[in-house]
Amino acid sequence: MLGLNTKDIGKKVIYFQEIDSTNEYAKRIALDEEEGTIIVADTQKSGYGRKFRMWASPRGGLWMSVILKPKTTPDHIVKIVFLGAIAVVETLERFGIDARIKWPNDVLVNEKKICGILAEGSFSEKEVYYIVLGVGLNVNNPIPEELLSTSTSISNVLGVQIPIEEIFRTITERLEYWYKEFLRGNDEKILQKWREKALLNRGVKVIREEGEIRGKALDIDDLGALILELEDGRKEKILYGDVSLRFE
Repeated sequence: MLGLNTKDIGKKVIYFQEIDSTNEYAKRIALDEEEGTIIVADTQKSGYGRKFRMWASPRGGLWMSVILKPKTTPDHIVKIVFLGAIAVVETLERFGIDARIKWPNDVLVNEKKICGILAEGSFSEKEVYYIVLGVGLNVNNPIPEELLSTSTSISNVLGVQIPIEEIFRTITERLEYWYKEFLRGNDEKILQKWREKALLNRGVKVIREEGEIRGKALDIDDLGALILELEDGRKEKILYGDVSLRFE
């Protein structure tokens, strides 16, 4: 019915009209489900992003989570987030939309957020048991008026509504392509594609628990940490934090 041109990702799709959160449901069933299982819902009652911030998930958007079980170590998980962002950017390109990635997990169009990506999972110090890769993409859903200055949707950008099934199909196919590259150990290919699509050489502000830091986003290292050039010329690696673009 969905016509997926994939072998593993999407081999099983669990659909809900409404759910608390596709990520939460995926985590509940991950150990018992096969790799590549997708949970997708029309609406989420308790959708969330990083740091469990609420993510509005009304009908019209694409809210999905993929169960992955790579044989890898936890320090490589950020690359799963990166390949998810690449898959979204390439999907948007198929529909004529130029998108960019903001480290670590947002996809922007015209510097407005159109998609958030969240990787959660279960792992030990040396082993990953499963990863749930969540994708929340604004497709045809209305954007609340108070968020119009910072958020957008595919229908807002194109001026027409696009069938969600087409978006879902394309994202799933691009996810499988890039996930297979990850499994083959082609990390540099993933990182290089991310760099091509990322907002780099831009002034940014990073908010961390220990305080705010400002500088220029120069690059990422081999494990996906952001390399920031501080205002005094020193360079610092950012492993976590909320990044916002600076326009001053």
